[in-house]
Amino acid sequence: MVSQNQSPSDVKRSGIQSVITIDHATFSYDGAAVFSDVTLGLQPGETLCLLGPNGCGKTTLIDCILGIHHLDTGRILIRGEAVTALTPKQMARHIAYVPQNHTKHFSYTVMDVLLMGRTPYLPYYASPSAEDVARVEAVLDEFRLYHLRDRDYTRLSGGETQLVMIMRALVQDTPVIIMDEPTAHLDFRNELMVLEAMVRLASQQDRTLVMASHFPNHAFYLENEGVPVQVAFMNHSTVTLSGGPSQALTQANLEHFYRVSTQVVEYRVPREKRMFKQIIPIHTLDKDI
Repeated sequence: MVSQNQSPSDVKRSGIQSVITIDHATFSYDGAAVFSDVTLGLQPGETLCLLGPNGCGKTTLIDCILGIHHLDTGRILIRGEAVTALTPKQMARHIAYVPQNHTKHFSYTVMDVLLMGRTPYLPYYASPSAEDVARVEAVLDEFRLYHLRDRDYTRLSGGETQLVMIMRALVQDTPVIIMDEPTAHLDFRNELMVLEAMVRLASQQDRTLVMASHFPNHAFYLENEGVPVQVAFMNHSTVTLSGGPSQALTQANLEHFYRVSTQVVEYRVPREKRMFKQIIPIHTLDKDI
């Protein structure tokens, strides 16, 4: 992980190969800075949990990584290539994206939507191959959602739709997956299913994951499962890389960034042979953020 105090040239000299490099990036709307002088880097198999209050700019930073917005200054590199130099098809081979909200316009089946994840690898006007279909069916099986295969996806619930978007990102087979609040519409079980999938992707497939979240306990869940995860707090136009969850998710940091009084607890589940950490919210603080 590249810190705010390291430049990409420092990382290059140290022999670290970053999948995503954000180099002194600044972006503003109508002259008002959303973020300023952000420098971060992610290596294969690392997960970045981007935390911060509503409206702090997490989605805007993600949109800049995806090339949707262009920086005022600085640069963003994907595997050493500038985002601004990549075509949409090239970008889609590097990064899969799970948006915060998804609007459904056409009555595709779930199978058709998932097969769209294979589009970056198909020649123009070509149809998906039997291997592409098999890849989709394997992901449906992994999520135990094969029964949705032929459903009209415009008739799915919000939670089911979010799971389809996550499965499509997996089908896309990219080294990087960016998720903007991926569990926001999910029930308790499906939320856990997504987190379990993230653990498999990071630990077994060496994927690089970026997750913007409103739930700091997600970072503790990943750490509890042995995933190499870093936490960055975003607020007041800055991004502060604060280390792993155990170092970053302190009562002092949560009070500073969220204005919330909390208690971080560590406990052992009787049937497990390891310790778990979790944040218990107590009350909000009077002072506004």
